[in-house]
Amino acid sequence: MKINRILVFQHLQIEHPGIFREFFKEDGIESTIIELDEGDLIPDLKDFDALWVMGGPMDVWEEAEYPWLIDEKVAIRKAVSELKIPYVGICLGHQLLADALGGDVGPGDHAEVGVMAIHKTDSGKHSPYLKNLPGKMNCLQWHSAEVKSAPAGMDVLSYSDKCAIQSLSLGGQVFTMQYHQEINTSTVSNWSTIPVYKDALEKNLGENAVNKLEQDALENMDDFNNIARQLYDNWKTTVSE
Repeated sequence: MKINRILVFQHLQIEHPGIFREFFKEDGIESTIIELDEGDLIPDLKDFDALWVMGGPMDVWEEAEYPWLIDEKVAIRKAVSELKIPYVGICLGHQLLADALGGDVGPGDHAEVGVMAIHKTDSGKHSPYLKNLPGKMNCLQWHSAEVKSAPAGMDVLSYSDKCAIQSLSLGGQVFTMQYHQEINTSTVSNWSTIPVYKDALEKNLGENAVNKLEQDALENMDDFNNIARQLYDNWKTTVSE
């Protein structure tokens, strides 16, 4: 399957596909951004070759505060279960996929904020999505909710010391990650302007948290971006088979 048009669900204008936008552009892929938090309507999913769902400061259970979450989860379920189009979820997008397909999502026992390590599971070691990636990888974490149990039939590909389900897959169609592989040099400074994100930073990293995390992220940026490139190439190959 050749990917020509990607539909992107965003929940915050500054929480976008990041470096993956550069990869889309290089491949001539058209991406259509739907800003759900600003009232954009979900288009006909049949007009797209893949669905990417990004992160955001809301939680999957906050449907009263964010009623558009209801329609979003319906759309995710339709895209994956009925239309069988490729799906990528990042952070909230990872959790929404799990919730929409019958998994369990709730507050984590421990928040993860900062540059932290994830590890491949046995399934991850054999997954085409993680091919040619190290067994242990540093990545940016910024979440307090997590997937507690995966939907039936999905494989857990990676874990961390604080969160057992860091990435999920379903055959060659679905790949999701709790961590942020999309980041670029402006990510930390942009996200730290969001009060709930800044609060999480200061609670977990203490005084001068923004500067600390930004420096840590910049020191790891080459590795982050190289892994993102390999992950993207793996994704393209996997969904095309």
